[in-house]
Amino acid sequence: MTVAVFATCPLPYAIAGAVGLAMFWRRLPRGARIAGVVVEVALVVLMMPWSANALSAWLRSRVPPASACTAPAPDAIVVLGGGAERRPRSSDDYAALHLASLRRLFAGVALWRHMPDARLVIAGGSRGHIPEAVLLANLAGQMGVPTKAIEIEGRSRNTWENARNVAMLSPPVPQRIWLVTSPMHLPRALGAFRAWGFQPCAWPAGPIKGASGLEPGFVIPTGDSVQKTTVALHELLGGMEYAWLEWRHARRSTRERTPAHPQTP
Repeated sequence: MTVAVFATCPLPYAIAGAVGLAMFWRRLPRGARIAGVVVEVALVVLMMPWSANALSAWLRSRVPPASACTAPAPDAIVVLGGGAERRPRSSDDYAALHLASLRRLFAGVALWRHMPDARLVIAGGSRGHIPEAVLLANLAGQMGVPTKAIEIEGRSRNTWENARNVAMLSPPVPQRIWLVTSPMHLPRALGAFRAWGFQPCAWPAGPIKGASGLEPGFVIPTGDSVQKTTVALHELLGGMEYAWLEWRHARRSTRERTPAHPQTP
């Protein structure tokens, strides 16, 4: 996705908006004041636990359950990296990995243990010299997955490139795959992999259902709620961008498959 995760965080916008309103309140027309206050209230609401949980729950509800995967069952597992906290110092610097990456790998390895004959494809590049997929593959090896069962795609830097580059691996990855990633990320990832010719079955790396309830404390903004809302808004914007990418890719593929009309002599 072209929009960075931090760009969808509501907190800096709320702070900047509050400072702007305070500085220019007397100079602003009445309509602008009202609009500014409405936006500020909306941003504060987005940072409350109950709204963050509701938004996250709605995104998770779009993930098809694993039981919805029709026969035949996939015999390949694709794990998508979830980023790194910093540049790794070595190929076994697992502490550099983001928690989302670790959760996805653990879920993928747990699934592989139920089907040890499956190919385990780990996708994820890096802006550094050591791809994220290399770290995850080495960690999978430490967890007992044999090297011959692991395949690495270490050039991609986003989900769309994950799907494209996995489709280009040789020997080809089967169309039927288990796609392992975070629950809120799954709807966008499933669409990307379908666009590149796969028939993915969802395998969420974490619970589908999150926290719920209307306790009094759920109306007080918290850091965890800001993080949840940030990720949720990132996935919403990413979903819109990927819908356009899928449409453009399908149109281009159709045009390439359509033979040119011969010229009439």
